[in-house]
Amino acid sequence: MRLTVNDREHSLDDVIETTPLLWILRDRLGLVGTKFGCGIGQCGACTVHLDGEPVRACSVPVGLAADRKITTVEGLARKDGSLHPLQAAWIAHDVPQCGYCQAGQLMTAAALLRRNARPSDADIDAAMSGNLCRCGTYLRIRAAIHHAAKEAAQ
Repeated sequence: MRLTVNDREHSLDDVIETTPLLWILRDRLGLVGTKFGCGIGQCGACTVHLDGEPVRACSVPVGLAADRKITTVEGLARKDGSLHPLQAAWIAHDVPQCGYCQAGQLMTAAALLRRNARPSDADIDAAMSGNLCRCGTYLRIRAAIHHAAKEAAQ
């Protein structure tokens, strides 16, 4: 099976096509930024992009991801190594506490900003509603998304 992850080609042997993408990313490719949360696609900790759209890697069989473009939080940064505007905003607004949900939050927020460069509070709340944060940093997440949107507009 061929996977393109973060613009890198991977050829994997002996992969069962129904294995969740999450476990291939973490266990076979060593991309551990994508977290296991609930295992049923409800919490958002495992969010990655599949052809630019956010999906829950715990619920996507790897066979459905073959020959498609997969982006994980490790691939969010710029090619020159600089942080994505969202990553910088996350730091500026002290978003993470425990940090466990942050990769999924960032990936969902990046997809939102790709669709809507100037989201309102309501747009952000709707887009992020499926990503749970046990620490309750939702207001900081919203502020960071607004900050990143302003930075990208400049």
